[in-house]
Amino acid sequence: MNYDDILAQAHYDAIYEAEQEATKPNKIEEKITKQKAKQLFDSGDISKVEVGRFKGLAYIHKYLFEDIYFFAGKIRDVNISKGNFRFASAMYLKQALKEIDKMAQSSFDEIVEKYVEMNIAHPFREGNGRSMRIWLDLIFKKELKKVVDWSKIDKNEYLMAMERSVVKDLEIKELLKNSLTDKIDDRELFMRGIDASYFYEGYSLYNTKNL
Repeated sequence: MNYDDILAQAHYDAIYEAEQEATKPNKIEEKITKQKAKQLFDSGDISKVEVGRFKGLAYIHKYLFEDIYFFAGKIRDVNISKGNFRFASAMYLKQALKEIDKMAQSSFDEIVEKYVEMNIAHPFREGNGRSMRIWLDLIFKKELKKVVDWSKIDKNEYLMAMERSVVKDLEIKELLKNSLTDKIDDRELFMRGIDASYFYEGYSLYNTKNL
């Protein structure tokens, strides 16, 4: 290997390590983004979200992650996967999001089906789940006058139900239905929900209400 090859390899290795570090759970990200989630609720900015549309989801994602990720709020242009499952191809992602925007959301089943499709799309490089759970709650709040008490949903049951929802959504519907509450403006419930949402993704160092 000549000198130019060594430099090129070092460059690619540095890029790879940076990308890995950027998507790895860490305490700085958890603290900053939980503070932003708290601000989203306390400032009233959450009322600015376009409910049930990708534009609204992008607003949430940018709000939470703009101090962490350069791609906050931006549709990914790379393909991503989790385990053996590959999310929607970047090539067709914009069209997929347009179709999801058109999906009905007037009933519980329609809302969850829309949520499942957005999860399959996974429009961002990182931070999809945490953004989408806020997005889902806002749809429930608008259409059904309900929100999810995420603290009642077991992490492993939720993750397994979401994994299987690609084929069959009965499990995730059951979990969500059994955890609905009419405390739609309850601040403590929202903060607990953020902590549970982050716990699903491996973040559990900070309690949101104490930040």
